[in-house]
Amino acid sequence: MNYRHGFHAGNFADVLKHVVLMRILTHLNGKATPYRVVDTHAGAGRYDLGSEEALRTHEWKDGVARIDRSPLSAPVEALLKPWRDAVSGARSLYGADAYPGSPWLCRQMMRRDDRLIAAELHPQTHKKLVQAIGRDERCKALAIDGWNALRGNVPPKERRGLVLIDPPFEEKDEFATLEAELIAAHRKWPTGTYALWYPVKDRRAVENLLAAILAAGIGRLLRLEIDVDRPEAAGGLSATGMLVVNPPWMLSEEARILLPALTERLAQGPHPRYLCEPIRSDG
Repeated sequence: MNYRHGFHAGNFADVLKHVVLMRILTHLNGKATPYRVVDTHAGAGRYDLGSEEALRTHEWKDGVARIDRSPLSAPVEALLKPWRDAVSGARSLYGADAYPGSPWLCRQMMRRDDRLIAAELHPQTHKKLVQAIGRDERCKALAIDGWNALRGNVPPKERRGLVLIDPPFEEKDEFATLEAELIAAHRKWPTGTYALWYPVKDRRAVENLLAAILAAGIGRLLRLEIDVDRPEAAGGLSATGMLVVNPPWMLSEEARILLPALTERLAQGPHPRYLCEPIRSDG
């Protein structure tokens, strides 16, 4: 695997993914009992938006930089606060070009008894992940395949928590793998929250994934998508989504506040769109 998220760190897809992640963690923190996060494709944990990789694509300029430009409405800012605080914290420690990845965000939100399992197979990226996590005893950075990490860590002993699944989608059968692994994990741990990130390049693949999940009897879902209407001439990704299994109570209401504002601020063309769809199976 030669995927390097450094080229895409801080882009509009990261903004959606990380804002939703922070809302889920906020809800998990609402109960006193500890939880575990399993981050199956963790990446480096922290990124430098001034690096050669980031400056080659400049994707962050149409992502986090747009959110930095000015405050949004008060209700939106209230929901963004955990993410904004974490980004500010990373910048205060590592400089203005720092951008935190999901493991760093989880580490910032977790309490004393909460735990993180972060898997990253790429050797150089894993070394960066270890550095990002530091000597925090609550966190483990595993140099293993993300799907193996998922199989080996559900259900967690805490019986409460989140699985974040964010594969690189470089392989042709990545959606099929995601489908199979999620269904298998849900059978082992049906009460856990699962947050799946996906690119919207092949709409049929997304619809097939959703249909298979529903057919497997997984019935409490929240589907969130943003299409920034990126011009075709610019290439790259125009739309992205999150599928949340067993979403926390009120997450859909929060998304209905967040998504219109984020879509408007992140739009690159005249016809941006968003989707906030709670789904329950008929079973």
